[in-house]
Amino acid sequence: MTYRRILLKLSGEALMGPGQYGLDSPTVERIALEIRSVAQLGVELCVVIGGGNIFRGVSGASLNMEQATADYIGMLATVMNALALQGVLERHEVHTRVLSAIRMESVCEPYIRRRAIRHMEKGRVVIFAAGTGNPFFTTDTAAALRASEMGCDALFKGTQVDGVYSADPKLHRDAVRYDRLGYLEVLSRDLKVMDASAVSLARENKIPILVFSLHTSGAFADIVAGGGTYTLIAEGG
Repeated sequence: MTYRRILLKLSGEALMGPGQYGLDSPTVERIALEIRSVAQLGVELCVVIGGGNIFRGVSGASLNMEQATADYIGMLATVMNALALQGVLERHEVHTRVLSAIRMESVCEPYIRRRAIRHMEKGRVVIFAAGTGNPFFTTDTAAALRASEMGCDALFKGTQVDGVYSADPKLHRDAVRYDRLGYLEVLSRDLKVMDASAVSLARENKIPILVFSLHTSGAFADIVAGGGTYTLIAEGG
């Protein structure tokens, strides 16, 4: 295996499927099976999940809601997504733990770094919920933070397309896909892969970011095994 321990970043929108909001059962099922296929390779796996399919902090702020309050609501949305994904993974006999940055022991464990590492060492998939536990930080930043804390070998970002493009390939037929980019290239070109703080944090901790299509069956496991199509973001490009 190229990677011993990895973090998968999922957006909340990835769980919507063809819908406009909420959870799409077939989509959640398919993503859970993709995660199971990687866990079965013996890789230690953790997941950070967003909440945009239920509530986005920026949307709440646009409704004249205080930004901090809107962000906290968004964090709670990530907990709901994490519990939903855990339920499907457990049904497929993948031992899973949800650890939340906001304490709510009735439904999940509080985030404790050493406990999370121990869960992964025991072969459990760990889902990190509630972002960083603080407003004004995105789940992209939470993903880079948790990947750094867990000592992950790579951060995988599942998207709608099979890598990073010069423009939206759905809108621009001449968009160019990059096989490899440097952290500073992503920041200077404002490529919108992840927010700037997340890319900077990954750069500081020398964690490569692999951007791939979450909708291509088997792509996640193929890349972990050393194949597949993706864009690698690392030092020096």
